[in-house]
Amino acid sequence: MSALVLDGKALAKKTEEELSQRVAALKEKSGGQTPILATILVGADPASATYVKMKGNACARIGMGSLKVEMSDKTTTEELLAKIDELNSNEHIHGILLQHPVPPQIDERACFDAIALEKDVDGVTCLGFGRMSMDEEAYGCATPKGIMRLLEAYNIELSGKHAVVVGRSPILGKPMSMMMLGANATVTICHSRTQNLAGHIKQADVIVGAVGKPEFIKAEWIKDGAVVIDAGYHPGGVGDIELGPLVDRVAAYTPVPGGVGPMTINTLIYQSVDSGEKKMG
Repeated sequence: MSALVLDGKALAKKTEEELSQRVAALKEKSGGQTPILATILVGADPASATYVKMKGNACARIGMGSLKVEMSDKTTTEELLAKIDELNSNEHIHGILLQHPVPPQIDERACFDAIALEKDVDGVTCLGFGRMSMDEEAYGCATPKGIMRLLEAYNIELSGKHAVVVGRSPILGKPMSMMMLGANATVTICHSRTQNLAGHIKQADVIVGAVGKPEFIKAEWIKDGAVVIDAGYHPGGVGDIELGPLVDRVAAYTPVPGGVGPMTINTLIYQSVDSGEKKMG
């Protein structure tokens, strides 16, 4: 059978067109104001700088503003907290992104949690995670929320299905599990130390690879007709799942690249526009 390709790149492009219209309407109604996303980059990590630039470019494509904050690799926790507090207090800023990772001398968790809930458009605070888990209003963590939006766009039903999430990171595996539970899936959370991992994965109607190791999850572990979500990306253009042998026997899959990746930045921008509408509308 021919599997359905869950094309995140195409969905992100379509969403940007819709967001452009929403930003234009907001601009007209507010006398020229647009939502603004503040991005904080601490240090000079090239990959982080590239990600921040991509996020700024995405803002520009839909006509919303971005404020780039760059801080040195000698920045202290106290200095970063002060900057976040300043952005929290700025009524013209609607979303705050602290680019991960920060230099080792900084308490990253304390800085994430200093971001005001209504500006936590990347979904990284403990408060946001707790509220999301309890089905209260909060912005979802960008990658898992992007996956949920992708599944919804392609009408992939989760209710009653057995989802296996391989990975337990605070910004991907854990929130992914809670979101799927909220969509009435039965969720098993596995990780790199799970015993009989293959056995768990063989039971999955929906498998999410979020373990951070290239092709760690083998094609032979995945049953025919499953939905395969690969949230990994590694050199050579491979993800966390061995996708090649699966494309002719699963129901649907996310390609690598072009599946989950584009939805992460798109969700960040989507939630920033939503925050701007709530504040300005």
